[in-house]
Amino acid sequence: MTFTIRGSHILALLITLAIGAWMYEGEIRIGGNGEPTVESKPIAEREAETSSELFKVAVTTIEPTQRIRNVVLRGRTKAEAIIPIRAETAGVLEKRFVKRGDFVKEGQLVCQLARGAREANMERVEARLQQTQALYDANQKLVKQGFATDTQARQILFDLNAAKAEKRQAEIELEYTNITATASGTVMDPIAEAGDVMSVGSTCIPVADTSPMFFTGQLSEADITSVKTNMSAGVELITGVRTKGTITYIAAAADPATRTFLTEIRLDEAGEDVRDGLTATASIELPAKDSFLISPSWITLADTGEVGLKLVDEQDQVVFNPITIISQTKQGFWVEGLKKGARIITRGQEYVISGEKVQPVEEAIVSAAINTGVQQ
Repeated sequence: MTFTIRGSHILALLITLAIGAWMYEGEIRIGGNGEPTVESKPIAEREAETSSELFKVAVTTIEPTQRIRNVVLRGRTKAEAIIPIRAETAGVLEKRFVKRGDFVKEGQLVCQLARGAREANMERVEARLQQTQALYDANQKLVKQGFATDTQARQILFDLNAAKAEKRQAEIELEYTNITATASGTVMDPIAEAGDVMSVGSTCIPVADTSPMFFTGQLSEADITSVKTNMSAGVELITGVRTKGTITYIAAAADPATRTFLTEIRLDEAGEDVRDGLTATASIELPAKDSFLISPSWITLADTGEVGLKLVDEQDQVVFNPITIISQTKQGFWVEGLKKGARIITRGQEYVISGEKVQPVEEAIVSAAINTGVQQ
């Protein structure tokens, strides 16, 4: 039996020799290039080179603006006190000169008790006084002539003084039948009606004391350090009436339910149009401060939930800067808490952490984007 060498056998032999030569040399030949390739770097070295490349973030530097801010409070008007106008003597209410809703002034006659018995008593004590006065005058003449003793004179003088005191008491009782307002304000319920029997201290009408009148509202936690007592405020009622006032009171503790602080503003002017319980809005103008207009898309949260921005410092490291949002507009958010020249990360803040070194790239179109309301 003879063995015939075919072309396929020769081809297989050549391939085997080529593979053996490649394994012997330890080189790779690519695309027919006879030159050996550069030796591949270890994986650890290649990862180190990759990690040394800094992450690029877009940054912008914005300038502060001197901005006057108004703190707006919503609340209502409040009378200083609800004052009951009381009777100072007992009697039957004969007339009431005002009705609920009327505005009364201090000293105005509002109610009158029946005077018949007191007028009669007044006539009686006047007659007794006249009689005692005449007796005293006659006795004085007798004393001068020596026909009356000093003891008799002193007794008659005592009776005269008692008659004068009795008359004064009767006058006061008669005056008390006229019940006058002890404060200016609006008449409220409940009110007494003609024919009611009034005892000493009974209320004829209650009056909402509007001198002065107050505005009461709730001040938020964010504004508690900015608003102080003695600051001026403008107040507008739901009726359209406008007036001014001064902050007189800010609560020392917050309402547990709303976390706000009760604030009172004393109104400079309060007439008949300013009634107790009207819905109103107060505007408190704060001194101008450095504020920054930013895009809402720049805002981020710290791990603690604090609102702020990520900045790049002088060493190109990421830092978290807390901010206070003071107002929201169509152009963006006005905030406080930044320093002039701070570089804000406008893109890529989600992928970097505080302390990380980055490569900042200035973004030139940010200002225009804020002005048009477009978020980058």
